[in-house]
Amino acid sequence: MADTQNATNNNENESAETMQINPQRAKQLVENVTAITKRIEAANKSNRNIRLIAVSKLKPASDILALHQPQPQPQTPAASPPSSPAQPFQTHFGENYVQELLEKSRLLPRSIRWHFIGGLQSNKCKQLAEQIPNLWCVSSVDSIKKCNELEKGRKALLSSSSSSSPSPTTTTTSSSSSTATEPDKLRIMVQINTSGEESKSGVEPADALPLCQHIINNCPSLHLAGFMTIGAIARSHATTPENENEDFVALRRVRADVAKGLGWDETKLELSMGMSADFEGAIAQGSDEVRVGSQIFGERPPKKDAVV
Repeated sequence: MADTQNATNNNENESAETMQINPQRAKQLVENVTAITKRIEAANKSNRNIRLIAVSKLKPASDILALHQPQPQPQTPAASPPSSPAQPFQTHFGENYVQELLEKSRLLPRSIRWHFIGGLQSNKCKQLAEQIPNLWCVSSVDSIKKCNELEKGRKALLSSSSSSSPSPTTTTTSSSSSTATEPDKLRIMVQINTSGEESKSGVEPADALPLCQHIINNCPSLHLAGFMTIGAIARSHATTPENENEDFVALRRVRADVAKGLGWDETKLELSMGMSADFEGAIAQGSDEVRVGSQIFGERPPKKDAVV
């Protein structure tokens, strides 16, 4: 198993090293992320750590590598002490389709932290959790069955990793870490249907506590990280830092209720709300992470035309 893992890591490194990146495209992507980061900082009045997830679905692996690789730094005088190893520019990336994420994860460095943010089928859960060691979070969990399948997959991955390496499992929590780490528990965001729309995925607010209790009591390979919502499109477009979004209010209420039911401090449960159209308002309303795609990568091609 260790030899197989080493071969996989070597293949990833070779794929990344030989990947062609357009310098102008890379420059534009970096500028886009820099602009979004400045807007996040301006909206973050409480100086919390806000995680930016670059939503890279249907975009090529070369775009992701262009953003993940360390950016050139100004030259330091020869007399200066050696600088620390260069860190990735962007670490967290979000994908919506299991097969696309599987392909990209095999091509790109293990130091990327993948987030699965799309609708998830139960029969894909085990594969997703088992085959992507650097899958950092699944943000669209809405059933006990999906939790159980994710648990099976992550348990198998952790077991195989433990048996193939004599050293303890090591992980890092810094979002800027460039070191490929051993797999850890899989973070889970429970998706809440805050808008009540039938077309939206997610559990009803009243069902959130039992699902969270199931994760805690029956899924030792998973870590309950918090809650996610997408919400109604009309409310999203009307959201500003001054104009509260009802879906975001509802998600905060779910967190408060679940934390009380679990006997936890609310701060142990993160909130994931806010996308390209409303992330500044989401931050103002307490979101711990935002998911931004089109404002970083531009318009997406039709799924049938996308190239990994």
